[in-house]
Amino acid sequence: MAQTGSGIDPGFPFSAIVGQDQLRLALTLCAVHPGIGGVLVRGEKGTAKSTVVRALAALLPPVDDGRPARLVELPVGATEDRVVGSLDLEKVLRDGERAFQPGLLAAAHDGVLYVDEVNLLHDHLVDVLLDAAAMGRVHIERDGVSHSHPARFVLVGTMNPEEGELRPQLLDRFGLAVDVAASRDVDTRMQVVRRRLDFEADPGGFAGRYAEQDAALARRIAAARAALPAVALSDTELRRIAALCASFDVDGMRADLVLARTATAHAAWRGADAVAEEDVRVAAELTLPHRRRRDPFDEPGLDPQQLEDAMRDAAEQAGRPDPDPEPDPDPDGPGGAPVPDETPTPPDGQAPETPAADAPAPEAPAPAETAPDEAPARSGPGPAPQRQAGAPSAQFRTRLLQIPGVGEGAPGRRSRSRSPQGRTVRSTSERGHGLHLVGTLFAAAEHQVVRGRTTGRMKLAPSDIRGAHREGREGNLVLFVVDASGSMAARDRLSAVTGAIVSLLRDAYQRRDKVAVITVRGSSAELVLPPTSSVDVAVRRLASLRTGGKTPLAQGFLEARRVVLREKVRDPQRRALVVALTDGRATGGVDPVQRAKVAAGLLADASVASVVVDCESGMIRLGLARELATALRGAYVRLDELSAEQVAGVVRAGTSKFAA
Repeated sequence: MAQTGSGIDPGFPFSAIVGQDQLRLALTLCAVHPGIGGVLVRGEKGTAKSTVVRALAALLPPVDDGRPARLVELPVGATEDRVVGSLDLEKVLRDGERAFQPGLLAAAHDGVLYVDEVNLLHDHLVDVLLDAAAMGRVHIERDGVSHSHPARFVLVGTMNPEEGELRPQLLDRFGLAVDVAASRDVDTRMQVVRRRLDFEADPGGFAGRYAEQDAALARRIAAARAALPAVALSDTELRRIAALCASFDVDGMRADLVLARTATAHAAWRGADAVAEEDVRVAAELTLPHRRRRDPFDEPGLDPQQLEDAMRDAAEQAGRPDPDPEPDPDPDGPGGAPVPDETPTPPDGQAPETPAADAPAPEAPAPAETAPDEAPARSGPGPAPQRQAGAPSAQFRTRLLQIPGVGEGAPGRRSRSRSPQGRTVRSTSERGHGLHLVGTLFAAAEHQVVRGRTTGRMKLAPSDIRGAHREGREGNLVLFVVDASGSMAARDRLSAVTGAIVSLLRDAYQRRDKVAVITVRGSSAELVLPPTSSVDVAVRRLASLRTGGKTPLAQGFLEARRVVLREKVRDPQRRALVVALTDGRATGGVDPVQRAKVAAGLLADASVASVVVDCESGMIRLGLARELATALRGAYVRLDELSAEQVAGVVRAGTSKFAA
């Protein structure tokens, strides 16, 4: 837990931050009105996210007991007990008193709770934080303790999108969101470096030069807080807010409430006594962008023109007469509320709700094909024709593809793993995750006669201790090997394949996997997406997928083996699952099918689980994909069997040799 304003070395002054105006404004508005619900800061590494957040705490008013506001940092590996508090074992053992020991949320009261890499935090902990930030209190019912305490704080979460996104349902829980990036202006970058070097050379002297500016900001925040209850929000501006949220088609009512609170805080910050249109506009820029992501693969952000159109439509709505607050129940009687003519139409340019909306439209149909699974005929010399992959077909909920055995990888939702957060499945004489009390008692019971116990307490020995074997779920590295050859492009088959891949990617996103994509076509295999937790990038890469040429499947399996072995060095505990989508028709070179089988055997020898998705279609089926699955010693499933709605059950890749 870090603390500012306590005589420790001064931090970087808030007033000395260069640029990042929107981030500083968002943090300031949350300091004025903590009920906004916190700020999510998204941006690349090295953009001063942490510096700005840590500087904010020094500007907050002192708490009721006169101490400075605290900056409490929540580590990614924190447990729920550490966050919300738990039973005070010391008092229980020493005094026999059942007492509560507060956690980090209590320490952050009237201060700042900072979560770096919030996207890597367990989802249930993120829920706890956001609930506390929204309600301003923490309620604990656990371990025989019932406790409640205030927890009003400015919640700030920072994240690098390259390391994986927050789920849309968690994004919505953050009041505001800001995307930050390093300036490309040379003078600005020079100023950032100069101020940082000056601070490192003399922290106290540097902070002293900005002390008065920070003090003025602190006084202004305190004044805005005091004035906040008196700021008026008229029905006209409330109608404008409601119209904006309806125009952007956001889910639920949280956006309307947060936008209203943010607009009120901005009015108080600028010293006004009533919310105006400019306050609503600023609030919309901070409140709405991250709430437009209904699908994990939707692009975040807010198009400026779309905002202008929505503000114009909202202005028309705001100009309408207000309805009677208590309309006559008789629709024909006096005082009835006017009914809008029509529902506001979403402005042009709004992103469709499909996850692959940025995929280009299919090109004109190819010439008539000479065979069901062959590329279009061509004449004359030159390379094989290439074409853009068509738009992905409709997505679906996929079957669970799972690695057999029990691993010890990063927490996720795909394969079984040993996990301290999992459920207890049995006791073990080896080191486990915590004490298995029942197993310990049973182990000791067998020796009570030998140990001379007749009555009284059970006699225990160190050899009786049993650990708890807990099992949870882990995330895996899911590596897609995509056949993008000419035979796959026939009859727009790749549209169905890319639709299946997007469905699998969404499944990987929900199960917290890392993903990688290898495409196979022409004369080589290409790693188009190195292993990453940001699976939405893979969807964007699919939009530009080129097809055509021969099918060097052997190179695809060898490249997959190289990627898996390299990733094992970086993350030894994360198990890999290779998902090959192909019709199995290897071409090019001498005996390409046999070469593909040999390469598949090498991949299997590296203890890599695999699933072959057979994409072959048409009247003539050669069954080569099933032979590849045999060579990989993995699972086999047809493309039309990949949907969980059509086929029940779990596909476990590989054989028992992968079991722990």
